[in-house]
Amino acid sequence: MIQSLLIANRGEIACRIIRTARRLGIRTVAVYSDADADALHVRQADEAVHIGPSPARESYLVGEKIIAAAMAAGAGAIHPGYGFLSENAAFAQAVIDAGLVWVGPKPASITAMGLKDAAKKLMAEAGVPVTPGYMGENQEPAFLAEEAGKIGYPVLIKAVAGGGGKGMRLVEQPDDFADALASCRREAASSFGNDHVLIEKYILSPRHIEVQVFGDTHGNVVHLFERDCSLQRRHQKVIEEAPAPGMDAATREALCAAAVRAARAVDYVGAGTIEFIADGSAGLSADRIWFMEMNTRLQVEHPVTEEITGVDLVEWQLRVASGEPLPKAQDELAIDGWAMEARLYAEDPAKGFLPSIGRLELFELGESDGGRIDTGVYEGVEVTPFYDPMIAKLIAHGETRDEARERLADMLDDSAVWPVKTNAAFLINALAHRDFAAGTVDTGLIGRDGEAMTAGPRPSPEVLADAASSMVPATGSLGFRLNAPVCRTASFLLDGERVEVELTGEGAEESSSAVLLAESGMVWELTPWRFDGSHGGHGGDGAILAPMPGKVIAVEVFAGEAVTRGQKLLTLEAMKMEHTLTAPFDGVVAELNASAGAQVQVEALLARIEAREE
Repeated sequence: MIQSLLIANRGEIACRIIRTARRLGIRTVAVYSDADADALHVRQADEAVHIGPSPARESYLVGEKIIAAAMAAGAGAIHPGYGFLSENAAFAQAVIDAGLVWVGPKPASITAMGLKDAAKKLMAEAGVPVTPGYMGENQEPAFLAEEAGKIGYPVLIKAVAGGGGKGMRLVEQPDDFADALASCRREAASSFGNDHVLIEKYILSPRHIEVQVFGDTHGNVVHLFERDCSLQRRHQKVIEEAPAPGMDAATREALCAAAVRAARAVDYVGAGTIEFIADGSAGLSADRIWFMEMNTRLQVEHPVTEEITGVDLVEWQLRVASGEPLPKAQDELAIDGWAMEARLYAEDPAKGFLPSIGRLELFELGESDGGRIDTGVYEGVEVTPFYDPMIAKLIAHGETRDEARERLADMLDDSAVWPVKTNAAFLINALAHRDFAAGTVDTGLIGRDGEAMTAGPRPSPEVLADAASSMVPATGSLGFRLNAPVCRTASFLLDGERVEVELTGEGAEESSSAVLLAESGMVWELTPWRFDGSHGGHGGDGAILAPMPGKVIAVEVFAGEAVTRGQKLLTLEAMKMEHTLTAPFDGVVAELNASAGAQVQVEALLARIEAREE
């Protein structure tokens, strides 16, 4: 067995690997960038090595630094986690050449599955069903347009080196093909350094179903059943589950057997995932499921497979990398119940899912029987703009799909994060959607009904009244007379928006300037509208702050200008996205500190709106 392990990753996956390694008695070494000096994985590892500046391209993506850190720390093996260098064949080979154990597949297997067109040809030769399409070398636009016509519209144009939803365009009619091809090629060249594309038949009711496979160095390959990852937003998975709804025994047997053939075709060792696309328009059937691609690494959603099989996939990775045979044969693996996973992101669905950064002043995740939490952050740590905004995975297991779904919703409902925004309420809405609840979800569901899912709830009158009453002194110093009636109405700011609240009870013994409300996965800040002649604080005073570091690209108002609630004030470009900042209420621009072209830091005061007196 491996004695010491360097984890070439960060966040929740690094913490998850450390957990298993510690149980097996393996010494762990973490690596970290400047931004991650106080990260959870650094705290949990036995040793940590600094590898460079905050940007991943200068730290986590520099293979030479990773290998040097392993050598310096005396680690005998490297686990890449997922993302970063996990599917980089050159890095895998460099690890092996350095005399270290690579906890992953053979470099040749990574190469074989790295390009979508070559992988599909290989799969077809191995008897794995592939989606109808063109995967040839001729990249002339006119020829590709002709092939698209033969396949039949709608079609998908996909970068052969693509991934993560990038380098992909849906074309519904011939007149749109040329523009879509050019756009796809530009994005592919920019993201992957390769503008070659393939063309596939677009499946009208697509479901994304994948099979977990595992191979060892003794010639054994098994599957650990399927996962359904159909609930997606812009090709990014949102909620995953295992097994797949509506999967009968015959279809499962055919699908999983095809996945094993695919793994054997590339002499696969370690954990891998064979991804399929299914036409779900008439239920699942083996003759309507086709190979898409192989991920030659551990997947983000691997916990749902672990929950239904009782297998620790990271332990299997470490044992296989140490030369041991697979711990179980195929006939020893079985499905137990149902599992679902939700990806909790630091992002604001109400603002176009813009990443949300800052210090986690409050970080509480809901727990339940049959629940599991994988996270790489903790209360008090900073969420930075340098990496993927996923801050936790919440996983629920139950005897039935409904039980798992309800447990997961309860976990999200009981979660509270502040002041960083999360997608918890969006996830709760998705779990409650009629199609998801019925198990009839396809990959286009959020595209069709996402607006309803994105609408965040408001705090219930009871929660709002309790919070407001806790802020108001019994003596009524918010303008109330002594001997006032028990039921009173007062004005407050709820995340900057004025609300009227009917107060009950005697109130607090001392005044409070702000209080947090948590309900349905959301957190709000409540501040007094008037308190000692002012308008409160903590963001309720009309302060317009930069949500993250960025560049001001437009200023729409001038100091002293009267504005109305929702009026556009300025536009900030941050993390390659434009973010519009608006007036939180009717008022006057009392302060303006922004100018077009200026670079600003997170929470910089850009403007201040002063409310109009009534």
